[in-house]
Amino acid sequence: MGVFERFFGLDEHDTDVRTEVLAGITTFLTMSYIVVVNPAILTAFPDDGVPGGIAIDGFTPGEVFQMLAVVTIVTSAIAMFVMAFYANRPFGLAPGLGLNAFFAITVIGVLGVPWETALAAIVVEGVVFIVLTAIGAREYVIKLFPEPVKFAVGTGLGLFLAIIGLQAMGIVVDDPATLVALGSIASNPVAILSVAGLFLTFVLYAARIRGAIVLGILTTTLVGWGLTAAGVFSRGVLTPESIPQAQYNIAPLVGAFVGGFGDVEAFSFALIVFTFFFVDFFDTAGTLVGVGQAGGFLDENGDFPDIDKPLMADAVGTTIGGMLGTSTVTTYIESATGVEEGGRTGLTALVIAVLFLASLVVVPLAAAIPQYASHIALVVVAVLLMRNVVDIQWDDFAHSVPAALTIIVMPFTYSIAYGIAAGIVSYPIVKTGQGEFDDVLVGQWLLAAAFIVYFVVRTSGILTSL
Repeated sequence: MGVFERFFGLDEHDTDVRTEVLAGITTFLTMSYIVVVNPAILTAFPDDGVPGGIAIDGFTPGEVFQMLAVVTIVTSAIAMFVMAFYANRPFGLAPGLGLNAFFAITVIGVLGVPWETALAAIVVEGVVFIVLTAIGAREYVIKLFPEPVKFAVGTGLGLFLAIIGLQAMGIVVDDPATLVALGSIASNPVAILSVAGLFLTFVLYAARIRGAIVLGILTTTLVGWGLTAAGVFSRGVLTPESIPQAQYNIAPLVGAFVGGFGDVEAFSFALIVFTFFFVDFFDTAGTLVGVGQAGGFLDENGDFPDIDKPLMADAVGTTIGGMLGTSTVTTYIESATGVEEGGRTGLTALVIAVLFLASLVVVPLAAAIPQYASHIALVVVAVLLMRNVVDIQWDDFAHSVPAALTIIVMPFTYSIAYGIAAGIVSYPIVKTGQGEFDDVLVGQWLLAAAFIVYFVVRTSGILTSL
């Protein structure tokens, strides 16, 4: 038996090295976009009309962009090494979308908080996470999730993945009248290619061909590159030539958080930390439970055994990320693609981490897969995750309401945390309405109350008026 089989316990998890490597490659291909997207969101480009972001004296926005690309890669890899060797779970981690926009646009742009102080808030949040995870508090809170919410998260994640994937493929577009609408697929060569790639992947998966998702992504990518070279696709479509080379000097970012303490009023700083904390906590918890359900990691009660270990990887990643110069690190829902390919152990996370680090040699490697190809995987996995809906007790109103709200709110608000919140708040209310007040734990009431307080703060304009 090889070293990988012994260390990661591949036989115990009914997997092998080939399956784990393939799962890691699949997850990497679907989440590698973050190497370009994260620095694009965090960098302050004065001419783009969007306030906020990191700007460093003496460096152009393009140079800061490249620094942040390197920081994104290094931070993600470190978090995934913890996931691989400590947690032994197949999850990918990286700076989270949504939280990076809140970091750059709201905290830095709208509130006018120095970017060094915003990084200080990330470090504080990460340290709090480490402490709470070490004493088991995060695991305890997640166990307070009502059963219907736990079983609904997977399906909600599926719909969330679907809308992300369909939008990147040009199939679903925004509409001022209906919010979303069908894109002009027939007149959009990119959308036509993505639809063809999607159905190719479905066919390969239905035929039980190993690596179906990877083959679908790579085939679509190669055809897309050919069409771009032939002039069918515009040069605005992401290609290897359009990605800037890496800027390895990240010294201006590393440790910048230290100078950020004391540059903002204490109450405002606390609210910023609280917002980062709340969204990151429940985004990560929802992802772990939802992807864990898809991978068969949950026990008969819907709990994730030893969930404190993958939570620690997230906490360490967030803390180190803030120290190096990027926003909150979280577990990625794209991990579901690798789990569906058979990834069950930390070897999958190790493969993702190694591929991230390999992309440091040539940064374009990480972003050479265009989103119209990589996001095919999200739609395929979304379809597969829909099967989790059968675990919900739909004939019990106290289960169906929280489950349905979790599933509905998650994609429509574009937030895992908000979907979970809807389910958690509604559960004790409906239970009480059924006369089953005694079945609701005190902790579940407190969790519901905490969400209500969060939404009051988040939506009342308190943050933006400080």
